[in-house]
Amino acid sequence: MRKIITLIIFICFLKSGFSQNSDIDSISIQLAFQNADTSKVNTSLKLIEKLYEINDYDRALKYIIESEKLSYTLDYKKGIAEITYYKSLIYAQKNDYINAIDGYTKSKDIFNQLKDTLGIAKVNNSIGLIEIKRGNYAKGLQYSLSAIRELEKRRLKNDLRLAYNNLAKAYYNIKDYDNSIEFYLKALQVEQQLNDKKGTDISNSRLAELYSMKKEHRKSIDYYEKVLVNNPTNNDSIQSVIYPKLGGEYLQFNDYDNANRYLEEGLNINRRINNKDGLLTSLINLGNLNLQQNKLAIAEVQLLEAGDIAEDINNEIELLRHYKLMKTLDSIRNRFDKAFVWQRKYYDLKSNLTNSNGSIQDETIDRSELDLSLNFDENSPEQNNVTGNKENAETKKDFDRLQLIFYALLAALAIVSTFLILIYLKRNSSLKYAQELEEKNIKIELQNEAFQEQTKHLENVNNVKDKLFSIISHDLKDSLSSINSFIDLLKDGSLTRAEFDNLIPELSENANNASLLLFNLLNWSKSQMQSLKPNPSLFDVQEVFEDKVKLVEQRLESKGIELVDHTLRDFAYADRSMIEIVIQNLLANALKFSKKGDKITISNHISNGHCIISVADTGIGISRQNIEKLFKNNSFTTVGTNNEKGTGLGLSICKELVELNSGKIWVESTVNVGSTFYVQLPKSKPTAA
Repeated sequence: MRKIITLIIFICFLKSGFSQNSDIDSISIQLAFQNADTSKVNTSLKLIEKLYEINDYDRALKYIIESEKLSYTLDYKKGIAEITYYKSLIYAQKNDYINAIDGYTKSKDIFNQLKDTLGIAKVNNSIGLIEIKRGNYAKGLQYSLSAIRELEKRRLKNDLRLAYNNLAKAYYNIKDYDNSIEFYLKALQVEQQLNDKKGTDISNSRLAELYSMKKEHRKSIDYYEKVLVNNPTNNDSIQSVIYPKLGGEYLQFNDYDNANRYLEEGLNINRRINNKDGLLTSLINLGNLNLQQNKLAIAEVQLLEAGDIAEDINNEIELLRHYKLMKTLDSIRNRFDKAFVWQRKYYDLKSNLTNSNGSIQDETIDRSELDLSLNFDENSPEQNNVTGNKENAETKKDFDRLQLIFYALLAALAIVSTFLILIYLKRNSSLKYAQELEEKNIKIELQNEAFQEQTKHLENVNNVKDKLFSIISHDLKDSLSSINSFIDLLKDGSLTRAEFDNLIPELSENANNASLLLFNLLNWSKSQMQSLKPNPSLFDVQEVFEDKVKLVEQRLESKGIELVDHTLRDFAYADRSMIEIVIQNLLANALKFSKKGDKITISNHISNGHCIISVADTGIGISRQNIEKLFKNNSFTTVGTNNEKGTGLGLSICKELVELNSGKIWVESTVNVGSTFYVQLPKSKPTAA
């Protein structure tokens, strides 16, 4: 009969614990057969702890009620304290803070009677968490800090992780960033020991944000990249948050390539998953990036979209950045009226944010001045009695004195109000005048900023003019002078037929140099004035190569260079005339830096839905230092293998034209081995972002 009852009980517990793990089932079975004594309470506490860890609060409360009754029957104080503590934890999880604090206080009193320092520390840590959540940071810090020493001594990693994170959040909210960093670093160390991947990611992200606030951007980048390393697979939820912020940190170093790469990736991911917070950060930082690179039209589109999103989701911090960047953009464009409006919005919002955060900013907490004992919140009974007696004795006297003061203040208030009204009327006109004066000063300040920008722009234009005249006066003059001398010889009849035939290649070379020079100068000057606009269409890449190869056949033959044609019939979607300029410049460069016996290979292929064009040579190659100077706005050039000259503008033009057609250009080169230039172009019209 006993075996049958045991089997029935076992089956019942199996059904109730079917969805739980084997530990809970095992403890439940053990609990069913124990006698009603303190060991049964202790076993029940183990089960309650397991259920709390898996967030099964309702089931945990059932065991708490039964165990509480048994503990009171047995007068088992440790059991009462532990059960009351767990019941308070569940109240806190359900946001019932009043019952939670009441339970914590009761359990702490019993732990004090038992001199259980660990129990007191756990209670203090839990109270600290509640107070920090409610915005009582000073009080929460006092409780959590008092628990740290005991938890560290016992090496309770789970409790320490919670305590460190609570303290870091509290210090962050009172803008004590140094202490916040200290406790996030401690939390990170514990989370790594516990293999808590999610907690590690959160701590790394918080540390990156804190170092960014302290202007330590290199450390910020390191911690953001640790989050990415910890999540090697494509995780949109992680990348959508990290990429925009990481791009913003690279922007602080003017590392435009890395900044643009991360910000574009972040923008695409956040658009795909419709994450407005990440989209806002991406657009703000991209707008700032393009503003710094003087791409004003693109910057304006991105910043206006960012402003709409910031207002929609009420992100006042990013909205403040939006106002500031729009003020700068309109100032550069000489739109002072609009710039003034942005400036006014910026100051108004900044003032509101400063006022709303004033109470938190003024709250400073020095750890050295805090009482870190476990029972810092208790006064001695004698002190409580003395204080109570004094208060009772002086209550009536205080009331009479306050009543007299009240009437005196009422009379004073009437007099002061009269004076205040008179002062207000007098000052009203002067305040209005001061406001008008302030607005005029702001306008003057904006105009000065715009004048500075205009001065810088005029200096750049003047430098462009000087560069153009310098090129024309040297390279173009040399080529045209050579052609003119040749024509004079022909007029005079000083050349024989044989000499004429020998000089034709040189004349052709000079004519080609002059033609390419004028071609590059025209397109470069147009790009500097931002007047190039692509007219894309589908065209055959192989046809373009065929046309351009015909122009250099004679030069190939005269330098003894072999051309290998691996081009295929394939289509790209871009402005054909612009791509012709790019290919002509790449072929000219390959010829220029190749010597007799070298080989030039042209090809095209499809990769990831794009058309990839390549021009490779086995010439003298490019050093690592010079590769970094290519594609820059400032001209960079070296003489060719036959002392050919150049303007240094060709690759700068190529980069501008390729990017106007939604493409990319890059180079791979090894000194004395050769160089390969790649151009990536879309095969169809890019979808609107």
